[in-house]
Amino acid sequence: MDNEKTQLQPSTTSYLKFLIPSLIGIFLFMIPISYKGEVTIPVALLADWLQGLLGDSIPAIMTWIIALAVIFSFIAVMAKPAFIMNNTFLKSLFHVRPFWLIARLLGMIFAFMTLYEIGPEWIWSPDTGGLLLTGLIPVLFSVFLFAGLFLPLLLNFGLLELFGALLTKIMRPIFTLPGRSSIDCLASWLGDGTIGVLLTSKQYEEGNYSKREAAVIGTTFSVVSITFTIVVLKQMELDAYFGPYYLTIVLAGFVAALILPRIPPLSKKKDTYIDESDVRNSEDIPEGMSIFSWGMKSAANTAQKTKSFDVIVKGGFQNVLDMWMGVIPIVMAIGTVALGIEAATPIFEWLGKPFVPLLQLMQVPEAADAAQTIVVGFADMFLPALIGVEIIESEMTRFIIACLSVTQLIYMSEVGGLLLGSKIPVNFKDLVLIFLERTLVTLPVIVLMAHIIF
Repeated sequence: MDNEKTQLQPSTTSYLKFLIPSLIGIFLFMIPISYKGEVTIPVALLADWLQGLLGDSIPAIMTWIIALAVIFSFIAVMAKPAFIMNNTFLKSLFHVRPFWLIARLLGMIFAFMTLYEIGPEWIWSPDTGGLLLTGLIPVLFSVFLFAGLFLPLLLNFGLLELFGALLTKIMRPIFTLPGRSSIDCLASWLGDGTIGVLLTSKQYEEGNYSKREAAVIGTTFSVVSITFTIVVLKQMELDAYFGPYYLTIVLAGFVAALILPRIPPLSKKKDTYIDESDVRNSEDIPEGMSIFSWGMKSAANTAQKTKSFDVIVKGGFQNVLDMWMGVIPIVMAIGTVALGIEAATPIFEWLGKPFVPLLQLMQVPEAADAAQTIVVGFADMFLPALIGVEIIESEMTRFIIACLSVTQLIYMSEVGGLLLGSKIPVNFKDLVLIFLERTLVTLPVIVLMAHIIF
């Protein structure tokens, strides 16, 4: 193993190949810039420009993209043609389980009904399907395009390897996890929670994580991406607060990551591997090398093996298709149903009632309205923002909802569904408990920060 670790000596070109794309990626996704009096990040700025350029045509464009996703999904599931089944990416995108196939079909039906205002009004009204197709989906369309295209700059040129090495000594004592799990966390944070779940599942299947580690990483470290947080903040009309908002999410997520692995149901998971053995993999850094030099060397070696053009163009295009065709139809389906239920019944009001006294105790303005957005996040991460912006005037309360919807993490339209469909050892009951635990653990942190900021 040590021999394998020390055999490749990267060239200066490899270090440059790591540094230049990674720094461009950091600038695009992480460096706040001031534009027309508002603080934003370059990727969000590009998304705004595209939205302004295409304007009212985006709902129609997205409806037909959803339709294509459904057509190819049915072809893949029913006919299993070779051009899909022999292509890893196309197979993962279109060959889906029956539940997700039906969800995509529903998303398409709702999109067409909303676009042409046909059928029952509760589906296409401005408070349900209309809110999604003309309000949220244009934002998703543009943010996903630029975030997806530029994501390989962060994921494929060694940045994750550098951080993986640097964080090895932190992950085990603080989070009870192996150092390599920081890569899953970063991939989720920079890319998408689904990337984190898929990475974790793959690592678990390959014997790199125990059952407990896989369950903890999948439910605690498959964090919501920067991309999604931007969308939530824009939806809540709080763009100017990106800095304090993201700091609050990181703090609340850190507290949850400290506490949740140490309490049931996660603490009760077995520390055995997929083959039932309990032998832990070595995380040693080669003798005579510092953590930083080993991280830099690993990063440069990754960059050296990366075919730049292929990765940026092909990988970026695949990211965009995955988000447009995989995520948006599900958001349209689950979002329309949940918003329809919210508009027609008091069910979310009832489910949120236990949280009203807690929010009042924490002196949160409009506590009763805020409480009903807390539980709906389990269906989809965007729903609290969609509902909250319509019924809540207080900026502080909207800020709390925006942060909480992201730190709750377990939402069935994406991460929750993926976890249940993967080999990671968690069940539906686990996910409900973890969702409630994350809510109760992160809420006090978020409210405290909100009182400081506002």
